[in-house]
Amino acid sequence: MIADGHLVGDGSWELKVLVTDLSVERCLRVKGDLHIGGVMLRLVEELDIAADWSDHALWWPARNCWLSRTRSTLDQYGVQADALLHFTPMHKTLRVQLPDLRYLDCRVDFSVKTFNAVVTLCKELGIRHPEELSFAKPLESDDLRYNYRERESNTSHKKRTVANNSADTNTFIGHHGNSTHSSNNSLDNIKATSGCTPVLPNTTINRSPAPVPTPISSPSGTWRKNSPLNTTANSSFSNMDMSLALSPATPSQEARSRLLRPKNLIERARLNVAWLDSSLSIMEQGVREYSALLLRYKFYSFYDLNPKYDAVRINQIYEQAKWQLLNEEIDCTEEEMLMFGALQLQVNLQSAQPQPLSDTRDGDDDIDAALSDLQDTLEGTHVHSNTSDITSIPELSDFLRYMKPKRFTLKGFKRYWFVCKDLQLFAFKNKGESGSGPAHQIPLRGCEVTPDVNLSQDKFGIRLEVPGPDGMSEMWIRCDSEAQYAKWMAACRLAAKGKTMADASYDAEVSSILAFLAMQKPAPAPAINPSSLDIQPDDYVAPRFIRKLKNKVSTRILEAHTNVKDLSLTEAKLNYIKAWQSLPEYGVSLFVVKFMGQRKEELLGVAFNRLMRMDLTTGDHIKTWRYNTMKAWNVNWEVKHMMVQFEEESVIFSCLSADCKVVHEFIGGYIFLSMRSKEANQTLNEELFHKLTGGWS
Repeated sequence: MIADGHLVGDGSWELKVLVTDLSVERCLRVKGDLHIGGVMLRLVEELDIAADWSDHALWWPARNCWLSRTRSTLDQYGVQADALLHFTPMHKTLRVQLPDLRYLDCRVDFSVKTFNAVVTLCKELGIRHPEELSFAKPLESDDLRYNYRERESNTSHKKRTVANNSADTNTFIGHHGNSTHSSNNSLDNIKATSGCTPVLPNTTINRSPAPVPTPISSPSGTWRKNSPLNTTANSSFSNMDMSLALSPATPSQEARSRLLRPKNLIERARLNVAWLDSSLSIMEQGVREYSALLLRYKFYSFYDLNPKYDAVRINQIYEQAKWQLLNEEIDCTEEEMLMFGALQLQVNLQSAQPQPLSDTRDGDDDIDAALSDLQDTLEGTHVHSNTSDITSIPELSDFLRYMKPKRFTLKGFKRYWFVCKDLQLFAFKNKGESGSGPAHQIPLRGCEVTPDVNLSQDKFGIRLEVPGPDGMSEMWIRCDSEAQYAKWMAACRLAAKGKTMADASYDAEVSSILAFLAMQKPAPAPAINPSSLDIQPDDYVAPRFIRKLKNKVSTRILEAHTNVKDLSLTEAKLNYIKAWQSLPEYGVSLFVVKFMGQRKEELLGVAFNRLMRMDLTTGDHIKTWRYNTMKAWNVNWEVKHMMVQFEEESVIFSCLSADCKVVHEFIGGYIFLSMRSKEANQTLNEELFHKLTGGWS
């Protein structure tokens, strides 16, 4: 029997497709063995409209997925007669907020994985090394009141979710195309499959200037390979009068009003729920056209930061650091806050001045500079040797004060003769008693080294958290002067990474510490008349310092500014970034977790080279695990438990403040970033990134 030109009983059925551009619905008679490309071809032929449909693809709202494999059939995707598909553009307008709080309306591919969409967008914006950034959803203050699981069951949150018609970041992880319910990432497997060896904490990454910007391969496919990406800025900054390398001194009132200020460590941890899943498309995560997303630096491992090529990148990193400090997402001392305010003032003053052209050194100058760097590096390997014997290990010795703090004690610091040698710290009661054995011996490799400095009180302290079988034990060392502090602090920092003072970076570390301290010293009088500048305190210092300093903020900033008044625009930003990186809490992403067998909640800190188990209220380090002792990390997606295997033990925990996929992605992302080197192919290895962060076997 024939009906409408089709043989009834031949297995065909009607498929409904909504063409979103035209708001027109079409019914196509299809069979299950028709491939997706054929469906789109039939639809375009039936529409019979002269238009470029190359950027269109099929979206299945009920299953929340793109039918992107054009050679797969309807049966293979599970599409049946009750399905309604959307024929819609893959590139849509997305409102993107940059780290400097500016909004840009950009054309972004909603069909590719979020990581690939970020790579393409950064290429358009002129930001190198896009693997360091990601998209995050805007959060509201209410989001910081609850953990991820609690928010799912919270009634008010449910109502808001329904009203916004937008799912939470990790809602659709269960609909991943892979049916596997666990993942197993082994560093041995990664080395074998990628041909790369992870550059773990004890390996120095080559940071020499790149001769050309990193080439980035753009995603392509059968249906979309010829469709260009057009990035426009149609918001209030549509004319792009101000380059992305220069930001407004103050953001728009709208952007300022949406800033969140976490009140404690738990709220800081809850901020990380906002990150999008890099392995899913933007559309799959509840984001729709004209939605707003935040483009932020996610991984605090900045590779090859080069003023010659990275004006935009340096500016955006500087802006993200600035707002972290002003929003109290990271702590600092009063002297440090005033130093940051002074550097920010210098940036603002220099931004208003005509800037010289960027470095125009020719190729010969670049070669000379590279040879000079190489010579410095080679000479630096022996600069600390006490004799001509290259096998001798340099050592540092001096009188220092020492205390092992306990909760209930009235004991103060005791004076010891300290010797730092071969990654060990020895404390003797008197000088020259090495034959009788040390009173204390501290292994420095794997320690947490934290500054405890207060310049106004002439306090130059070093806090050591030493790993042991019962967790981390704390020890305090007090130095007598800046010079002494810089030498011992540099030695401890390098030893914690497994490097001795023979390493070429020791002198640079000492100089960096001294420069950091010098910038915090206020001048006796401001170099600029305070009445000539209108300094709004809340634009320069965090709220808690405004309450403390009251009406002295402007004067104190100007006093600190005297130390940095001669810096150029780029130098001021780089000094700001370097000082930010010197803070004890820099680069630690927090999560509220519950370890297996434990009843109370704790914090997990994820940094570029280590994981830290931390106290929920004080942030004290309970235990530290370094990536260079990590063997594998696994996830059981059914129960949302994550296991990280180290040489000494395995750690199992569930994440309460975000989906465990976010933690998994942070660890895999840092392993991926550690593999970057000048010797490797400079094309971004997107496949390896997804292998390390995707969470699927």
